[in-house]
Amino acid sequence: MEQLLQAFANRFGKEGASLFFAPGRVNLIGEHTDYNGGHVFPCALSVGTYAAARKREDQKLRFYSMNFEDQGIIETDLESLAYDESHDWANYPKGVIDVFRKAGWDISSGVDIAFCGNIPNGAGLSSSASIELVTAVILKDLFSLSVDMVTAVLLAQKAENEFVGVNCGIMDQFAIGLGKADHALLLNCDTLDYKETPIELKDYTLIIANTNKRRGLAGSAYNERRSQCEQAVKELNQELNIQTLGELTKEAFEENKHLIEDPVVQRRAKHAVYENQRTLEAYEKLRQGDIDGFGTLMNQSHISLRDDYEVTGKELDTLVESAWNEGAIGARMTGAGFGGCTINIVNQNQVKDFIARVGRVYKKETGLTADFYVVEIGNGARRLEEV
Repeated sequence: MEQLLQAFANRFGKEGASLFFAPGRVNLIGEHTDYNGGHVFPCALSVGTYAAARKREDQKLRFYSMNFEDQGIIETDLESLAYDESHDWANYPKGVIDVFRKAGWDISSGVDIAFCGNIPNGAGLSSSASIELVTAVILKDLFSLSVDMVTAVLLAQKAENEFVGVNCGIMDQFAIGLGKADHALLLNCDTLDYKETPIELKDYTLIIANTNKRRGLAGSAYNERRSQCEQAVKELNQELNIQTLGELTKEAFEENKHLIEDPVVQRRAKHAVYENQRTLEAYEKLRQGDIDGFGTLMNQSHISLRDDYEVTGKELDTLVESAWNEGAIGARMTGAGFGGCTINIVNQNQVKDFIARVGRVYKKETGLTADFYVVEIGNGARRLEEV
Protein backbone atom coordinates (compact mmCIF):
# COMPACT_ATOMS: atom_id res chain seq x y z
CA MET A 1 0.00 0.00 0.00
CA GLU A 2 2.90 2.34 0.77
CA GLN A 3 4.40 1.61 -2.66
CA LEU A 4 1.03 2.29 -4.28
CA LEU A 5 0.64 5.64 -2.52
CA GLN A 6 4.17 6.56 -3.59
CA ALA A 7 3.40 5.54 -7.19
CA PHE A 8 0.24 7.66 -7.04
CA ALA A 9 2.17 10.69 -5.81
CA ASN A 10 4.86 10.18 -8.48
CA ARG A 11 2.39 9.89 -11.36
CA PHE A 12 -0.34 12.28 -10.31
CA GLY A 13 1.52 14.77 -8.12
CA LYS A 14 1.04 15.51 -4.41
CA GLU A 15 -0.32 13.12 -1.83
CA GLY A 16 -3.74 12.82 -0.24
CA ALA A 17 -5.19 9.78 -2.03
CA SER A 18 -7.58 7.37 -0.33
CA LEU A 19 -6.94 3.62 -0.40
CA PHE A 20 -9.36 0.91 -1.54
CA PHE A 21 -9.28 -2.86 -2.06
CA ALA A 22 -11.32 -5.49 -3.88
CA PRO A 23 -10.40 -9.19 -3.66
CA GLY A 24 -10.13 -11.85 -6.29
CA ARG A 25 -12.46 -14.81 -5.98
CA VAL A 26 -12.41 -18.56 -6.36
CA ASN A 27 -15.43 -20.76 -6.91
CA LEU A 28 -15.33 -23.77 -4.61
CA ILE A 29 -18.01 -25.67 -6.54
CA GLY A 30 -20.80 -24.86 -9.00
CA GLU A 31 -19.13 -24.40 -12.38
CA HIS A 32 -21.01 -23.29 -15.50
CA THR A 33 -24.20 -23.19 -13.44
CA ASP A 34 -24.46 -19.40 -13.16
CA TYR A 35 -25.89 -18.77 -16.65
CA ASN A 36 -28.06 -21.87 -16.24
CA GLY A 37 -30.05 -20.35 -13.39
CA GLY A 38 -28.32 -22.51 -10.80
CA HIS A 39 -26.26 -22.05 -7.66
CA VAL A 40 -22.59 -21.22 -7.24
CA PHE A 41 -20.43 -21.39 -4.12
CA PRO A 42 -17.61 -18.83 -4.34
CA CYS A 43 -15.52 -17.06 -1.74
CA ALA A 44 -13.45 -13.90 -1.79
CA LEU A 45 -9.67 -14.24 -1.46
CA SER A 46 -7.08 -12.30 0.49
CA VAL A 47 -5.32 -11.36 -2.77
CA GLY A 48 -6.86 -8.71 -4.99
CA THR A 49 -6.66 -5.21 -6.44
CA TYR A 50 -5.50 -2.22 -4.42
CA ALA A 51 -6.26 1.29 -5.60
CA ALA A 52 -5.31 4.80 -4.54
CA ALA A 53 -7.77 7.44 -5.73
CA ARG A 54 -8.50 11.16 -5.53
CA LYS A 55 -11.16 13.40 -7.04
CA ARG A 56 -10.15 15.99 -9.60
CA GLU A 57 -11.47 19.52 -10.11
CA ASP A 58 -11.99 18.97 -13.86
CA GLN A 59 -13.57 16.25 -16.04
CA LYS A 60 -10.39 14.24 -16.68
CA LEU A 61 -10.10 10.54 -15.86
CA ARG A 62 -6.54 9.27 -15.42
CA PHE A 63 -5.65 5.65 -14.75
CA TYR A 64 -2.31 4.06 -13.97
CA SER A 65 -1.42 0.47 -13.03
CA MET A 66 1.78 -0.72 -11.38
CA ASN A 67 1.12 -4.05 -13.12
CA PHE A 68 1.30 -2.41 -16.56
CA GLU A 69 3.87 0.31 -15.99
CA ASP A 70 4.91 0.33 -19.65
CA GLN A 71 1.45 1.61 -20.60
CA GLY A 72 1.92 4.72 -18.48
CA ILE A 73 -1.06 6.91 -17.62
CA ILE A 74 -4.21 6.18 -19.64
CA GLU A 75 -6.29 9.32 -19.93
CA THR A 76 -9.81 10.15 -21.06
CA ASP A 77 -12.64 12.31 -19.71
CA LEU A 78 -16.20 11.94 -18.46
CA GLU A 79 -17.73 12.97 -21.78
CA SER A 80 -15.60 10.59 -23.87
CA LEU A 81 -16.35 7.27 -22.22
CA ALA A 82 -16.24 4.67 -24.98
CA TYR A 83 -14.52 1.29 -25.30
CA ASP A 84 -11.04 1.75 -26.73
CA GLU A 85 -8.96 -1.34 -27.47
CA SER A 86 -5.74 0.63 -26.97
CA HIS A 87 -6.82 1.39 -23.39
CA ASP A 88 -6.58 -2.34 -22.58
CA TRP A 89 -7.24 -2.97 -18.84
CA ALA A 90 -8.44 0.62 -18.26
CA ASN A 91 -11.67 -0.19 -20.11
CA TYR A 92 -12.88 -1.91 -16.93
CA PRO A 93 -12.80 1.16 -14.64
CA LYS A 94 -13.99 3.31 -17.56
CA GLY A 95 -16.96 0.98 -18.04
CA VAL A 96 -17.92 1.14 -14.37
CA ILE A 97 -17.85 4.94 -14.37
CA ASP A 98 -19.96 4.94 -17.55
CA VAL A 99 -22.69 2.62 -16.24
CA PHE A 100 -22.85 4.44 -12.89
CA ARG A 101 -23.44 7.73 -14.69
CA LYS A 102 -26.01 6.22 -17.05
CA ALA A 103 -27.82 4.78 -14.02
CA GLY A 104 -28.22 8.34 -12.71
CA TRP A 105 -25.50 8.46 -10.07
CA ASP A 106 -23.94 11.90 -9.79
CA ILE A 107 -20.27 11.62 -10.74
CA SER A 108 -19.59 15.28 -11.26
CA SER A 109 -15.84 15.41 -11.75
CA GLY A 110 -12.91 13.34 -12.91
CA VAL A 111 -10.66 11.10 -10.82
CA ASP A 112 -7.06 9.96 -10.68
CA ILE A 113 -6.68 6.26 -9.81
CA ALA A 114 -3.54 4.16 -9.42
CA PHE A 115 -4.02 0.39 -9.28
CA CYS A 116 -1.83 -2.45 -8.06
CA GLY A 117 -3.00 -6.05 -8.13
CA ASN A 118 -1.52 -9.23 -6.66
CA ILE A 119 -3.97 -11.60 -8.39
CA PRO A 120 -1.97 -13.86 -10.73
CA ASN A 121 -2.56 -12.54 -14.25
CA GLY A 122 -4.70 -14.74 -16.50
CA ALA A 123 -5.29 -17.30 -13.74
CA GLY A 124 -9.08 -17.11 -13.82
CA LEU A 125 -9.37 -15.63 -10.31
CA SER A 126 -11.32 -12.70 -11.70
CA SER A 127 -8.93 -9.78 -11.82
CA SER A 128 -11.33 -7.96 -14.17
CA ALA A 129 -14.25 -8.07 -11.71
CA SER A 130 -11.84 -7.09 -8.93
CA ILE A 131 -10.89 -3.93 -10.85
CA GLU A 132 -14.57 -3.22 -11.49
CA LEU A 133 -15.57 -3.54 -7.83
CA VAL A 134 -12.65 -1.50 -6.50
CA THR A 135 -13.71 1.23 -8.94
CA ALA A 136 -17.30 0.96 -7.71
CA VAL A 137 -16.30 1.45 -4.06
CA ILE A 138 -14.09 4.37 -5.09
CA LEU A 139 -17.05 6.08 -6.77
CA LYS A 140 -19.32 5.34 -3.81
CA ASP A 141 -16.81 6.84 -1.38
CA LEU A 142 -15.43 9.83 -3.29
CA PHE A 143 -18.83 11.01 -4.51
CA SER A 144 -20.81 10.03 -1.37
CA LEU A 145 -23.17 7.82 -3.35
CA SER A 146 -25.88 5.96 -1.43
CA VAL A 147 -25.56 2.93 -3.70
CA ASP A 148 -25.83 -0.41 -1.87
CA MET A 149 -23.38 -3.21 -2.64
CA VAL A 150 -25.82 -5.44 -4.56
CA THR A 151 -26.63 -2.52 -6.88
CA ALA A 152 -22.90 -1.80 -7.28
CA VAL A 153 -22.35 -5.49 -8.13
CA LEU A 154 -25.07 -5.42 -10.79
CA LEU A 155 -23.65 -2.23 -12.30
CA ALA A 156 -20.15 -3.75 -12.40
CA GLN A 157 -21.53 -6.79 -14.24
CA LYS A 158 -23.33 -4.47 -16.64
CA ALA A 159 -20.05 -2.67 -17.33
CA GLU A 160 -18.39 -5.96 -18.29
CA ASN A 161 -21.39 -7.12 -20.36
CA GLU A 162 -22.23 -3.91 -22.21
CA PHE A 163 -19.14 -1.70 -22.13
CA VAL A 164 -16.35 -4.29 -22.37
CA GLY A 165 -18.51 -6.78 -24.28
CA VAL A 166 -17.88 -9.92 -22.21
CA ASN A 167 -21.05 -11.90 -21.50
CA CYS A 168 -20.15 -12.92 -17.94
CA GLY A 169 -22.58 -14.10 -15.28
CA ILE A 170 -23.07 -12.42 -11.90
CA MET A 171 -20.93 -14.71 -9.72
CA ASP A 172 -17.56 -12.94 -9.94
CA GLN A 173 -18.80 -9.47 -9.08
CA PHE A 174 -21.13 -10.80 -6.38
CA ALA A 175 -18.45 -12.79 -4.55
CA ILE A 176 -16.00 -9.89 -4.75
CA GLY A 177 -18.55 -7.31 -3.60
CA LEU A 178 -20.19 -9.28 -0.80
CA GLY A 179 -17.47 -11.73 0.27
CA LYS A 180 -16.81 -12.26 3.96
CA ALA A 181 -13.67 -13.56 5.68
CA ASP A 182 -13.78 -17.31 6.39
CA HIS A 183 -17.14 -17.67 4.64
CA ALA A 184 -18.37 -18.87 1.27
CA LEU A 185 -21.52 -17.56 -0.42
CA LEU A 186 -24.17 -19.93 -1.70
CA LEU A 187 -25.66 -17.77 -4.43
CA ASN A 188 -28.76 -18.44 -6.49
CA CYS A 189 -27.73 -16.77 -9.76
CA ASP A 190 -31.35 -16.49 -10.89
CA THR A 191 -32.79 -14.67 -7.87
CA LEU A 192 -29.57 -13.31 -6.23
CA ASP A 193 -30.69 -14.85 -2.93
CA TYR A 194 -27.59 -15.87 -1.01
CA LYS A 195 -26.48 -17.49 2.22
CA GLU A 196 -23.19 -16.97 4.02
CA THR A 197 -21.60 -20.22 5.19
CA PRO A 198 -18.65 -20.45 7.58
CA ILE A 199 -15.75 -22.45 6.19
CA GLU A 200 -14.01 -24.29 9.00
CA LEU A 201 -11.32 -26.35 7.32
CA LYS A 202 -9.78 -27.49 10.64
CA ASP A 203 -6.57 -29.30 9.71
CA TYR A 204 -6.89 -28.49 6.01
CA THR A 205 -6.03 -25.54 3.82
CA LEU A 206 -6.97 -24.25 0.37
CA ILE A 207 -4.35 -24.32 -2.37
CA ILE A 208 -4.89 -22.80 -5.79
CA ALA A 209 -2.76 -24.25 -8.58
CA ASN A 210 -2.32 -22.25 -11.77
CA THR A 211 -1.74 -24.26 -14.96
CA ASN A 212 -0.09 -21.24 -16.62
CA LYS A 213 -1.79 -22.40 -19.80
CA ARG A 214 -3.19 -19.64 -21.97
CA ARG A 215 -6.93 -20.15 -22.21
CA GLY A 216 -7.25 -19.79 -25.96
CA LEU A 217 -10.40 -21.91 -26.30
CA ALA A 218 -12.29 -20.59 -23.31
CA GLY A 219 -14.23 -17.81 -25.06
CA SER A 220 -15.55 -19.77 -28.03
CA ALA A 221 -16.24 -22.90 -25.94
CA TYR A 222 -18.10 -20.80 -23.35
CA ASN A 223 -20.44 -19.41 -26.02
CA GLU A 224 -20.95 -22.87 -27.52
CA ARG A 225 -21.78 -24.47 -24.14
CA ARG A 226 -24.17 -21.65 -23.36
CA SER A 227 -26.08 -22.11 -26.61
CA GLN A 228 -26.16 -25.90 -26.10
CA CYS A 229 -27.78 -25.43 -22.69
CA GLU A 230 -30.32 -23.05 -24.20
CA GLN A 231 -31.05 -25.67 -26.87
CA ALA A 232 -31.59 -28.29 -24.13
CA VAL A 233 -34.13 -26.04 -22.37
CA LYS A 234 -35.96 -25.53 -25.66
CA GLU A 235 -36.21 -29.27 -26.32
CA LEU A 236 -37.16 -30.12 -22.72
CA ASN A 237 -39.98 -27.59 -22.98
CA GLN A 238 -41.78 -29.85 -25.43
CA GLU A 239 -43.20 -31.37 -22.25
CA LEU A 240 -41.90 -29.15 -19.42
CA ASN A 241 -42.23 -25.46 -18.67
CA ILE A 242 -38.83 -24.23 -17.47
CA GLN A 243 -36.75 -21.11 -18.01
CA THR A 244 -33.40 -22.64 -17.02
CA LEU A 245 -31.78 -26.01 -16.35
CA GLY A 246 -31.23 -24.91 -12.76
CA GLU A 247 -34.94 -25.48 -12.09
CA LEU A 248 -34.60 -29.25 -12.58
CA THR A 249 -33.85 -31.93 -10.03
CA LYS A 250 -31.72 -34.88 -11.12
CA GLU A 251 -34.84 -37.06 -11.12
CA ALA A 252 -36.80 -34.68 -13.35
CA PHE A 253 -33.87 -34.48 -15.75
CA GLU A 254 -33.51 -38.26 -15.99
CA GLU A 255 -37.25 -38.65 -16.67
CA ASN A 256 -37.17 -36.11 -19.50
CA LYS A 257 -33.68 -36.26 -20.99
CA HIS A 258 -34.97 -38.34 -23.93
CA LEU A 259 -36.49 -35.10 -25.27
CA ILE A 260 -32.95 -33.83 -26.01
CA GLU A 261 -32.01 -35.42 -29.32
CA ASP A 262 -28.30 -34.68 -29.57
CA PRO A 263 -26.33 -36.84 -27.07
CA VAL A 264 -23.69 -34.11 -26.72
CA VAL A 265 -26.32 -31.50 -25.81
CA GLN A 266 -27.81 -34.03 -23.39
CA ARG A 267 -24.45 -34.40 -21.63
CA ARG A 268 -24.08 -30.63 -21.36
CA ALA A 269 -27.51 -30.37 -19.78
CA LYS A 270 -26.74 -33.26 -17.41
CA HIS A 271 -23.71 -31.41 -16.11
CA ALA A 272 -25.69 -28.20 -15.48
CA VAL A 273 -28.43 -30.05 -13.58
CA TYR A 274 -26.19 -32.38 -11.58
CA GLU A 275 -23.64 -29.65 -10.78
CA ASN A 276 -26.39 -27.44 -9.38
CA GLN A 277 -27.54 -30.28 -7.12
CA ARG A 278 -23.93 -31.01 -6.09
CA THR A 279 -23.52 -27.38 -5.09
CA LEU A 280 -26.58 -27.50 -2.83
CA GLU A 281 -25.27 -30.73 -1.29
CA ALA A 282 -21.83 -29.15 -0.80
CA TYR A 283 -23.39 -26.27 1.13
CA GLU A 284 -25.04 -28.77 3.49
CA LYS A 285 -21.81 -30.74 3.90
CA LEU A 286 -19.94 -27.62 4.99
CA ARG A 287 -22.71 -26.64 7.38
CA GLN A 288 -22.34 -30.07 8.98
CA GLY A 289 -18.54 -29.75 9.11
CA ASP A 290 -18.14 -32.70 6.73
CA ILE A 291 -14.96 -31.66 4.90
CA ASP A 292 -14.42 -35.14 3.43
CA GLY A 293 -17.93 -35.15 1.98
CA PHE A 294 -17.37 -31.69 0.54
CA GLY A 295 -14.11 -32.89 -1.05
CA THR A 296 -15.86 -35.87 -2.65
CA LEU A 297 -18.37 -33.52 -4.29
CA MET A 298 -15.51 -31.37 -5.60
CA ASN A 299 -13.99 -34.45 -7.21
CA GLN A 300 -17.32 -35.41 -8.78
CA SER A 301 -17.62 -31.86 -10.10
CA HIS A 302 -14.30 -32.13 -11.93
CA ILE A 303 -15.21 -35.49 -13.46
CA SER A 304 -18.46 -34.00 -14.77
CA LEU A 305 -16.65 -30.96 -16.17
CA ARG A 306 -14.18 -33.30 -17.85
CA ASP A 307 -16.56 -35.92 -19.24
CA ASP A 308 -19.97 -34.23 -19.68
CA TYR A 309 -19.15 -30.55 -20.17
CA GLU A 310 -15.71 -31.14 -21.70
CA VAL A 311 -14.05 -27.90 -20.60
CA THR A 312 -10.95 -29.20 -18.82
CA GLY A 313 -8.11 -30.27 -21.13
CA LYS A 314 -4.84 -32.06 -20.45
CA GLU A 315 -3.31 -29.41 -18.18
CA LEU A 316 -6.22 -29.12 -15.75
CA ASP A 317 -6.79 -32.88 -15.73
CA THR A 318 -3.12 -33.54 -15.00
CA LEU A 319 -3.10 -31.10 -12.07
CA VAL A 320 -6.32 -32.49 -10.61
CA GLU A 321 -5.50 -36.18 -11.05
CA SER A 322 -2.03 -35.75 -9.56
CA ALA A 323 -3.62 -33.84 -6.64
CA TRP A 324 -5.92 -36.81 -6.01
CA ASN A 325 -2.91 -39.12 -6.11
CA GLU A 326 -1.05 -36.92 -3.62
CA GLY A 327 -3.76 -36.97 -0.97
CA ALA A 328 -5.95 -33.93 -1.70
CA ILE A 329 -9.39 -34.70 -0.24
CA GLY A 330 -10.93 -32.48 -2.92
CA ALA A 331 -9.56 -31.09 -6.19
CA ARG A 332 -11.25 -29.63 -9.23
CA MET A 333 -10.84 -27.09 -11.98
CA THR A 334 -12.32 -23.69 -11.20
CA GLY A 335 -13.35 -21.02 -13.68
CA ALA A 336 -14.21 -21.25 -17.37
CA GLY A 337 -11.79 -24.09 -18.12
CA PHE A 338 -9.17 -24.92 -20.81
CA GLY A 339 -6.49 -23.53 -18.52
CA GLY A 340 -6.61 -21.29 -15.50
CA CYS A 341 -6.63 -22.84 -12.05
CA THR A 342 -7.55 -25.74 -9.85
CA ILE A 343 -8.72 -25.50 -6.25
CA ASN A 344 -7.49 -28.11 -3.78
CA ILE A 345 -8.19 -29.02 -0.14
CA VAL A 346 -4.98 -30.34 1.38
CA ASN A 347 -3.87 -31.32 4.88
CA GLN A 348 -1.81 -28.49 6.40
CA ASN A 349 0.99 -30.90 7.29
CA GLN A 350 1.35 -32.02 3.67
CA VAL A 351 1.35 -28.65 1.87
CA LYS A 352 5.06 -28.53 1.06
CA ASP A 353 5.22 -32.13 -0.21
CA PHE A 354 1.94 -31.73 -2.10
CA ILE A 355 3.20 -28.70 -4.01
CA ALA A 356 6.56 -30.32 -4.81
CA ARG A 357 5.10 -33.63 -6.01
CA VAL A 358 2.15 -32.28 -7.97
CA GLY A 359 4.41 -29.66 -9.54
CA ARG A 360 6.90 -32.32 -10.57
CA VAL A 361 4.26 -34.56 -12.20
CA TYR A 362 2.69 -31.58 -13.96
CA LYS A 363 6.03 -30.42 -15.39
CA LYS A 364 6.84 -33.93 -16.61
CA GLU A 365 3.45 -34.47 -18.26
CA THR A 366 2.87 -31.03 -19.82
CA GLY A 367 6.24 -29.28 -20.01
CA LEU A 368 4.71 -26.34 -18.13
CA THR A 369 5.50 -25.07 -14.65
CA ALA A 370 2.53 -24.68 -12.32
CA ASP A 371 2.32 -21.94 -9.71
CA PHE A 372 0.79 -22.71 -6.31
CA TYR A 373 -0.86 -20.31 -3.86
CA VAL A 374 -1.91 -21.14 -0.32
CA VAL A 375 -4.89 -18.82 0.05
CA GLU A 376 -7.04 -17.37 2.78
CA ILE A 377 -10.69 -16.40 2.46
CA GLY A 378 -11.01 -12.65 2.87
CA ASN A 379 -13.53 -9.81 2.95
CA GLY A 380 -15.19 -8.12 0.00
CA ALA A 381 -14.56 -4.77 -1.71
CA ARG A 382 -14.04 -1.85 0.67
CA ARG A 383 -12.22 1.34 1.57
CA LEU A 384 -9.03 0.73 3.56
CA GLU A 385 -7.71 2.69 6.48
CA GLU A 386 -4.74 4.85 5.56
CA VAL A 387 -1.28 3.27 5.89
